[in-house]
Amino acid sequence: MKKSTHATLVFITLIIISLLVSKSNGDARTQVIKYICDGAFSENRTQFIENFVRATTITSNEIRTKHISTVTVGSGFNKVYLLTQCFQDLSSQDCIICYSQLRTYSPNCYPGGGRVYLDGCFMRLQNYNFYEEYMGPNDNTVCGNTTQKGVLFQESTSLAVVNAAAGALRNTDYFAREEMLASGSNDSVYVLAECWETLSPSSCRACLENASTSITECLPWSEGRVLKTGCFMRYSDTNFLNPKPITSRSSNSNRGRIIGIVVSVFSSVVVLGVALVIVLYIKKHRYIQRKRNGSYDAEEMVKTLNDISLNFKYSTIEKATGNWDEINKLGQGGYGTVYKGVLSDGREIAVKRLFLNNRFRAADFYNEVNIISSVEHKNLVRLLGCSCSGPESILVYEYVPNMSLDLFIFDDTKGRELSWEKRFKIIIGIAEGLFYLHENTKNRIVHRDIKASNILLDLRFRPKIADFGLARSFQDDKSHISTAIAGTLGYMAPEYLALGHLTEKTDVYSFGVLLLELVTGVANNISKTTEYTHSLVSTAWTHFKQGRVEEIFDPNLMMHIHPNIKFHEEAIKVVHVALLCIQEAPSLRPSMSTTLKMLAVNDEPLPAPSNPPFIDEEETMELNNITQKLLNDFNGDDSSSLSHIRF
Repeated sequence: MKKSTHATLVFITLIIISLLVSKSNGDARTQVIKYICDGAFSENRTQFIENFVRATTITSNEIRTKHISTVTVGSGFNKVYLLTQCFQDLSSQDCIICYSQLRTYSPNCYPGGGRVYLDGCFMRLQNYNFYEEYMGPNDNTVCGNTTQKGVLFQESTSLAVVNAAAGALRNTDYFAREEMLASGSNDSVYVLAECWETLSPSSCRACLENASTSITECLPWSEGRVLKTGCFMRYSDTNFLNPKPITSRSSNSNRGRIIGIVVSVFSSVVVLGVALVIVLYIKKHRYIQRKRNGSYDAEEMVKTLNDISLNFKYSTIEKATGNWDEINKLGQGGYGTVYKGVLSDGREIAVKRLFLNNRFRAADFYNEVNIISSVEHKNLVRLLGCSCSGPESILVYEYVPNMSLDLFIFDDTKGRELSWEKRFKIIIGIAEGLFYLHENTKNRIVHRDIKASNILLDLRFRPKIADFGLARSFQDDKSHISTAIAGTLGYMAPEYLALGHLTEKTDVYSFGVLLLELVTGVANNISKTTEYTHSLVSTAWTHFKQGRVEEIFDPNLMMHIHPNIKFHEEAIKVVHVALLCIQEAPSLRPSMSTTLKMLAVNDEPLPAPSNPPFIDEEETMELNNITQKLLNDFNGDDSSSLSHIRF
């Protein structure tokens, strides 16, 4: 066979396969449309948590084999009713992916009930039987606002919506979709309609009829969704629909026919070549499609976690922690709860249980796994694995026995265990870890939450930087990342706090604050009630200018009782370096490599620091206003805020 004939056949085969791929490849449609929270209803939060976990555990098992799960757990006021449903055009795998995303948003309404609407699935949690409800005060219509369409498109949309609603009522699963070409134009409209399967036929009819009326209010916009208590409807000028899943038997049969056709046409050599091209083509097609629809990261993470070298079974971790026995609880923070565990092979582990936490999103979990698993350094905590197959997401780390730095330096008794010699080694270790993140990794990594509670200490009090949930990486060609504010008040650089400009100098500022805390034993964190006036930074700056740095040394260091010229000079130098790190202008702050050199080398004179930010009264008032706004945003009604403010 001639080469040109081979090329033609390959081209035709690719077209056929690409059509098959476009018809058979699914999309989990994990984009969040809206979540709606009701008021708190739990009398006993501990009991509520137990009931919620049991309900989601049952749902996790049921959603693997069917597209709907209704679970009732508990009794009385803490009874939990949970409904989860994937739209019928999602495959089983896509349904699992969509549900995993749902599960990360459902705790946002804790300790009350609420609903979460994704483009591919739905979840509702209440303390009463709502399964027959189809209308409610929180029903919403969400319209697109990018493109206005003509009269022909609008007429076709109205007709397609009516057809889809009628089709859903005819089907036992209450699901239908409609595709219609607007007459006289090249525009098509795509419609999906579905009721929750817990409704009666009459309730489904009433819900879809109301939705059909509501959704046409979005015209002439190109996109519209109706989020009803008992049903969902969407139209778009972009084809978002999946083919309805086919059985594995028919799938294997179709695949066999395709292989038979290819084998009959090509010689074995050509088949191998075409197969390779097809595999590459399908992978690229899937990547582009998933990335376009926002589901690539979630699905890739599921595949990554299935890697035996990284994935832990939920049951394994549960057993290692004694079924989450309180005696193994190491601590609790804004991210969740940490437990000590012992694996069957005797290894001690620290388990971060990211559970019922309205500040921790799936993106943070995936982000922490991706970043910390890609780096390795003696001063970074080591990730052993993770799990997202159970009712909550879990990170498994090496166990660091002395826990976190803040438990020592801010404690009048335990602080005495950290002599200046130990503290200075801790400082150098943290600096080395940050230097590695900023300058020795493939992409520049900014931690974003450097503070004493995120520094763990091993048996020999060597530091390990932990908690990479907020970390970000970016290429060398970017000067900064503009991002939502995330971190801990009191440790955030002024340009980041005010403008959201993220660079390595953000970590440098936080490191400077941490240095002051190590020298003074005083915390600089800002709570919901305190202000920046008379902060640790301003106190250190005042004493430095007046040459009275010794007066702010931590009494636990007892330098006045056991004077040591070397340690005394090192402590003063650390304060000097700290003030260089917290200068207001990012360009004046040293890099971590320069900072490390200044700390480790004794014979080089240090430059004079300029004023830290927010020292005078006017600047302090400005910062307090910014802080109060962040606190209001954080505690306000807009629970979809991207801010991760920690206290």
